Amino acid sequence: MPGYELPVGTCLDMCPAAERTQREKERRPDPQRAVKEYSRPAAGKNRPPPSQLRPPSVLLATVRYLASEVPGRTDASCAEVASFVADRLRAVRLDLALQTASDVETALVLESALAVLLAVVARLGPNATHGPVDPMLLQAQVQESFGSLRRCYALGAGPHPRQATFQGLFLLYNLGSVEALHEILRLPAALRSCPALSTALAVDSAFREGHAARLFRLLRTLPYLQSCAVQCHVGRARRGALARLARALSTPKGQTLPLGFMVHLLALDGPNEARDLCQAHGLPLDGQERVVFLRGRYTEEGLPPAGTCQILVGNKLGGRTLEDVAMAEEEDEAVDRPTTEV
Repeated sequence: MPGYELPVGTCLDMCPAAERTQREKERRPDPQRAVKEYSRPAAGKNRPPPSQLRPPSVLLATVRYLASEVPGRTDASCAEVASFVADRLRAVRLDLALQTASDVETALVLESALAVLLAVVARLGPNATHGPVDPMLLQAQVQESFGSLRRCYALGAGPHPRQATFQGLFLLYNLGSVEALHEILRLPAALRSCPALSTALAVDSAFREGHAARLFRLLRTLPYLQSCAVQCHVGRARRGALARLARALSTPKGQTLPLGFMVHLLALDGPNEARDLCQAHGLPLDGQERVVFLRGRYTEEGLPPAGTCQILVGNKLGGRTLEDVAMAEEEDEAVDRPTTEV
């Protein structure tokens, strides 16, 4: 609408009073813990008044509540938690889009929301195909969130001290994508030289080149949030490494590799996972716990086994809460950040 100025949200609760009253009639939730649901804007419908929009400070508090309280619940499955969090984070992004907020405030909310979403999706696992959440819709929401955040960065305002981290997360989530790599390579050199982004570029290079030893060595060193972003590619990377080994080693009599070597090379969580991975691809084990590469036996059917990813992802949380991740995953080498706006 020409001349229309976006309002400033005035709702100081995680859920506006009108919605909270309606939900109390239906389900009687704790009013202090109710979080605004996502509601798709209807064509021709009036914009919500400021009293129904949460300002950036309340949106950030809402994201931190979701990070600290929801994933720790024991009365709901991972899929139910993922569905709930994804819905509430969509509502956060919509509230943000419907009001006036500075670029710095917008980036901070979007960064925190994206951190929580990545962690929840990683807990759900890459091969989840049933339950109350659609993995394809979750993936689309992650990509939309990256798009919103990167557009905010592109406006040129700031400062955005976590930009290198989240540009790196974008590349890790889209590992192997030519389009994503080209977008990152168009960023200023000073930003690309930051540790978080240069590490993501190194991971992408190793993945693209099929260098399994270097790739999984790098994946072991990634912080928790970066590991969440890349988890969806781990199964494919392991399958690719196994296929290359099969092409190099398969003979009519069968060359062998120790199972322990496979565990180390592919950063698996133990011999049981290594056995499952090899057997899922038609590779037998001999009596000495060695993988036998027989010509014509390697096969690929369906998705790669999901695996547990405790070494590469789960163990890295290290007793922290997702609130810690959402609030601040600053780069460890702060001295290497650009000193000028990029």
